[in-house]
Amino acid sequence: MAKNAIQKITLNQAENIPFDKLDLSQKNVRRIKNGVSIEDLAADIARRGLIQSLNVRPELKDGAETGRYEVPAGGRRFSALQLLVKRKEMAKTAPTPCIVNRSGLTSMEDDSLAENVHRENLHPLDQFRAFKALSEQRLDVQEIAARYFVSPNTVRQRLKLANVSPKLLDLYEQDEIRLEQLMAFSISEDHARQEQVWERISDNSNMQEPYYIRRLLTETTVRADDRRAVYVGAEAYEAAGGVILRDLFEQDSGGWFQDAALLEQLVFEKLKVDAEAIRADGWKWVEAAISFPYGHTSGMRRVYAEPEEMSAEEIARHDTVKAEYDALDAKYAEMEEADEEIENKLDELGAELDAFADRPYVYDPAQKAIAGVFVTLAANGKPQIDAGFVRPEDELRVETDSDGEADDADPDTSNRDEDDDDADAVVVNGRSLSQTSEAEEPEEEGIKPLPDRLVFDLTAQKTLALRNALAGDVDIAFVAVLHALVLQVFYRFAKDSCLEIDLVSNSFGQVQGLAETPWAKEIAERHEAWDKDMPDSDKLWDFLLGLDEASRKALFAHCASLSLNAVVEPWNRRPGALAHADLLAGTIGFDMVEAGWSPTVDNYLGRVTKARIVQAVREARGEDSAQLIDHMKKDLMARKAARLLDGSSWLPEPLRLDVDDAVADAGESVADDVTDEAVPEGDVAELPAYLAGDTGPSADEEVTADGEDTDHLQAAE
Repeated sequence: MAKNAIQKITLNQAENIPFDKLDLSQKNVRRIKNGVSIEDLAADIARRGLIQSLNVRPELKDGAETGRYEVPAGGRRFSALQLLVKRKEMAKTAPTPCIVNRSGLTSMEDDSLAENVHRENLHPLDQFRAFKALSEQRLDVQEIAARYFVSPNTVRQRLKLANVSPKLLDLYEQDEIRLEQLMAFSISEDHARQEQVWERISDNSNMQEPYYIRRLLTETTVRADDRRAVYVGAEAYEAAGGVILRDLFEQDSGGWFQDAALLEQLVFEKLKVDAEAIRADGWKWVEAAISFPYGHTSGMRRVYAEPEEMSAEEIARHDTVKAEYDALDAKYAEMEEADEEIENKLDELGAELDAFADRPYVYDPAQKAIAGVFVTLAANGKPQIDAGFVRPEDELRVETDSDGEADDADPDTSNRDEDDDDADAVVVNGRSLSQTSEAEEPEEEGIKPLPDRLVFDLTAQKTLALRNALAGDVDIAFVAVLHALVLQVFYRFAKDSCLEIDLVSNSFGQVQGLAETPWAKEIAERHEAWDKDMPDSDKLWDFLLGLDEASRKALFAHCASLSLNAVVEPWNRRPGALAHADLLAGTIGFDMVEAGWSPTVDNYLGRVTKARIVQAVREARGEDSAQLIDHMKKDLMARKAARLLDGSSWLPEPLRLDVDDAVADAGESVADDVTDEAVPEGDVAELPAYLAGDTGPSADEEVTADGEDTDHLQAAE
């Protein structure tokens, strides 16, 4: 049997039809405006011409063509051409490319629907590559944006995505990487680093979130809002060859400075220049660093600037203005009605008097000659200048110089010969007493100093009697103790107190970031405020007596507080002292949560084992929350835990006050656990007795939590 012949199709023919012979069909299925506007489409056609023909059908009358045509498909192009004709940018009789359908096999609605439904938008990757091709054809961002009616930022985003590693773009084309992940990878231009990060996270879906990809790509960088980056500035950093990573898809606060080493170098170079400029102002020394450890000024005395003295001319002008102000003010007080002119004059004179009072503060050049300045970077990236610190050796050198003059005189006296002694002897009636000393009473029969033992015995009696008297005067006893404390806190080397009270104040400079805590800043501000009021050490007693009772108590509390030490040190066991610290804290109603402490990755969670992190979440939020994180890697677990513990009032054992016996027994090992960084990632450290019990699934087991909770936790990132 012969095979059936395959029927060949006949395509609709293209014709150029004068535009004024075309009419827009009312059977076009597109009713809602969408996409590029008619004005933008008209502008594009004017630039490049019509690149897609109109689909038309001839109008019929009594079965014959009338010479006019309806446009059921391509209505937006027709409207754009109509707009060009209206603007006289195109002739109304201009030949228009059309595909003429005379078959009658389908309706006009069918043709219109088919044209809109059967089209397929470009894959986003094709768009990215097309924009890159245009850029390589030397079209700038603004021109590309204008041609395709998108914002310049959209063009930059697509060019950025097109520059991601080709290997990752292929994975995106195969739907193995999501667009959000590709956006995250676009932060870095280092293809090798992008591929390295993907290899690290590709086998773990929990690590494939865009925020985590960004974190891995920027973990060795410095944020643009970091104080070092702000201090150097993006312009100087880029001028030195540095690269700034930018995220074009999310707020990045200025991006990330990629070369941390270069940034540090620029910081030190600029700090050195700033320090030299400050030292040129007359300071003996200037130390500059990004930051100094807490307590770095311990053992130094501080001098402060004083208001600049007024010149004779300024004093005369001040007195004139003050007299005029007082006279005018007295006159105005006697007036029954307000006088705007006098009020304005009083305001003017008052402002001038305020300017005299607001004098610039200057340091005594003699003090600057022995003092120095610390220059650091504040949190806002501005130089923080702390001036007026005198080192102990500089004070000793000054004292030695003054003593040296006396010492220079002493050797002369000790080395004098008998003639010098005669010259200095007292002369009576022309005779030197030294010359007649042998003829008069022997020297040993004269008044000799009291024996040391007798002096000791007498002053011991005086000491006991004075102790007894002081015990009967509580107020003066308080001032005496305060005097001893203030000498040690503010004068360092003064030994002018008869009370043998030693105040020890540890600075804990080895603890990173301690100076940035709100407690350290509050102590420093309070200390500086008192320090500015302190007189010379020989006038301190009268100064303390002159303070009101509230001020004396506040100063006493400040000095006493600096000696408190509740630090757990494995080499210095002090169970009694630590118990007393908790007792004191309970008495004054102290609590670390109320003081503002909360667990973060830096201060706790990133420094303990995974088992400790999970247990902390379990104690604070319950077993369900603990199971949300117990399968995660440590770094991600710590971040998630910090969010879960926020606002929970949870505290680690060393910071708790009301602890039970089990906690107290295990307290001695807490310090080791807190700093234990050596536990391998896959291992779980053995929990102490008070933390024993159900620890939930192991770190290697996959935990399936409620989908809604998991989504919420991920969204929080």
